[in-house]
Amino acid sequence: MSGFDFTIPVLVVLVLVVLFAGVKTVPQGYNYTIERFGRYTRTLAPGLNLIVPFFDRIGAKLNMMEQVLNVPTQEVITKDNANIAVDGIAFYQILNAPQAAYQVSGLQNAILNLTMTNIRTVMGSMVLDELLSNRDTINDRLLRVVDEAAHSWGIKMTRVEIKDINPPQDLLDSMGRQMKAERDKRAVVLEAEGTRAAQILRAEGLKQAQILEAEGKREASYREAEGRERLAEAEAKATELVSAAITAGNVQALNYFVAQKYTEAFGKFATSPNQKVILMPMEASSLIGSLGGIGAIAREVFGDNAPASPTAPTTPPTRGRTVPGTGSTNS
Repeated sequence: MSGFDFTIPVLVVLVLVVLFAGVKTVPQGYNYTIERFGRYTRTLAPGLNLIVPFFDRIGAKLNMMEQVLNVPTQEVITKDNANIAVDGIAFYQILNAPQAAYQVSGLQNAILNLTMTNIRTVMGSMVLDELLSNRDTINDRLLRVVDEAAHSWGIKMTRVEIKDINPPQDLLDSMGRQMKAERDKRAVVLEAEGTRAAQILRAEGLKQAQILEAEGKREASYREAEGRERLAEAEAKATELVSAAITAGNVQALNYFVAQKYTEAFGKFATSPNQKVILMPMEASSLIGSLGGIGAIAREVFGDNAPASPTAPTTPPTRGRTVPGTGSTNS
C-alpha cells in the first residue's frame, strides 16, 4: 500500500470530523450562545446552524420557555409583630439569552433570593389582617418589584404567587374566637333588624286597615245620608202632592195620607221585639175604617180594577167585656 492510499481515508475522516464540528442542531424552545476564543459572538436559534469548527464553541444552553421556581418557606414578621410562615411560587421566562447567560451568575439562585427578599419586605410592611385579606395586592406588588429588579438579567417575571400563610396556633385560636364574636354580633344585629322590619310592616298594615275601614265608614255614611236625603225628598214630594190635593178639595187624599202613617206606626209597634202582648188603646174598627178609606181612594184613582177594601164587622168589639166564670175582662 502506497502513502497516497493511506492519505485519502485520513482526509475523508478529517473532513467528516470538521463537518460534524461545524454543524449544530438547536432544539425548539432553547437558545445557544456561541463564543469564539472565550468571547460571545452570536446566539443560535432553534434548528440547524453552522459554526466555525475549532474556533467557535457553545457557551450556554438556555431554556427560553416559561419556567417555574418554588420559593421555600420562610419566617416573616408583620408590621403588628405577628410571626408567620410564608412560601410561594414564581414564574419567569428568558427573553434575552446573552443577558441571562452573562449578566448574572446562577440565574435561578438569583431569582430565588430576590423573590424571598421582596416577600419579607412587602409582607413585613403590612399587618396580619391585611396579609390574610389582600393576597392579590401582595402578589401584584411582588411581581412589580421583582420584575423591575430582574429586567437587567434579560428575563420577564410573569407571575409571583403566595401559596400559604401560616400564623402560629395560638394566633389562629384568637382569630377563631374573634370571628365567632363577630358572627354572633352580626346575628344579633340581623335579628334586631328583622324584628324592627316586622313591627314596621305590621304597623303599616294596621294603619292601612284603619284607613280602609275609615274610608268604608265614610262611604257608608255618605250613602246612608244620600238615602235619607232621597227618602226625605220623596216624603216631601208626597206631602206636596197631598197638600195640593187637599187644596183642590179632595179630602180623601188627606184620609189616605193619615191612614198610611197610622198603618206604618201600628206595624212598627206590633213588630217591636220587646212587646209580646199588645193592648189596643183604641177600637179595632178605626183601623178597618182607615183601610176602607184607602180602598176607596184606590178605586177612585185606578178605577174598578182596584182591589176591594176589607169589610168592617157589623158588630164592633166591646171594650172591658167580662168573661163569665173568670172574673177578668178582655181587652
